[in-house]
Amino acid sequence: MTATERAKILLAQNGIFVALLLLIVFFSTLNPRFFSFSNGETVLLQIVELGIIALPIAFIVMTGSVDLSVGSIASLTAVISGMVMNETGSPVVGIVAGLAVGLLTGAINGFLVAYFGLSSMVVTLGALSVWGGLALVITNGATVTGLPESFRALGKAMVGPVPLQLLLLVLAIATAGYLLARHPIGRQVLAVGGNPRASHLIGINVPRVRMLLFIASGASASVAGILLSAKIQAASPTIGSGLEIQALTVVLLGGVAFSGGVGRISSVVAGLLFVGVLRNGLIILGVSPFLQTALIGATLIAGVAMDSSVQRLVNESWAKRGKQAMQATSPVDDSHTPSDEFAQSSAR
Repeated sequence: MTATERAKILLAQNGIFVALLLLIVFFSTLNPRFFSFSNGETVLLQIVELGIIALPIAFIVMTGSVDLSVGSIASLTAVISGMVMNETGSPVVGIVAGLAVGLLTGAINGFLVAYFGLSSMVVTLGALSVWGGLALVITNGATVTGLPESFRALGKAMVGPVPLQLLLLVLAIATAGYLLARHPIGRQVLAVGGNPRASHLIGINVPRVRMLLFIASGASASVAGILLSAKIQAASPTIGSGLEIQALTVVLLGGVAFSGGVGRISSVVAGLLFVGVLRNGLIILGVSPFLQTALIGATLIAGVAMDSSVQRLVNESWAKRGKQAMQATSPVDDSHTPSDEFAQSSAR
């Protein structure tokens, strides 16, 4: 691999960090108020729920699968949690009920994908409608209000000078980073994404790995739904709408290969910050919410294009090295070609 090829691959794999820096400079130039401590804190608080959802999805995509149902799981969790709170008067019981919903829905998705061998895209796309529709049915499309004051305080809770929700995001990032880099499950995730059959042959329980990841995704979506309802002081049946697309955008911008087998948590965090900075900057500039949605979609396409570029560069590089190695070990004899050999064997 030449120095130029290495530089291209390095830039493609780490381009999100450069793009994040340029985006910050761009918005800071247009509006000096953007580059301030208070706005930086606002950006971080705005991406808490998205980050908590995106991290497990990154692991799922690393295995070559995808979960498109997390937005609906967040919505279903929020309304069930809110209704249980209002019925029992206990935020703890409501939160436990919400977490149970997340675990159950994630387990159902995972079971269908891991043990029935169904396409994760088809299963979770269907689940997106099922869980979202269920959230609308049980509430008749109405927002659950009148949540207990102690629960609503969760949306503004502080641990010293740091918001509790921000600490939860940091904890989620640290946990994901440790699991991928230091824990056996991280190596298993990358192995399954690289080659599921070979992973099975070396003793990895592939269905179990996939099942656990979908359960974790459902649980994380339920946490995000609960935090969102605490933040806005109500539980809407559409509170998680669009989170699945934003989370997938974060993951692909973070360099996780859609085909599986490749990914870094640091790059996913950079992708998360990029989406958060983009959304916040557009709000400050007064851009229409409808246009913001379109730009997030364009960013998703850019993420897919970047992933394809990286894969193409890597594949071309390895193909070139393989060809060079074959030429070095098997010099071609111009006087004896495969066609000559075939002709001789036919004559015999």
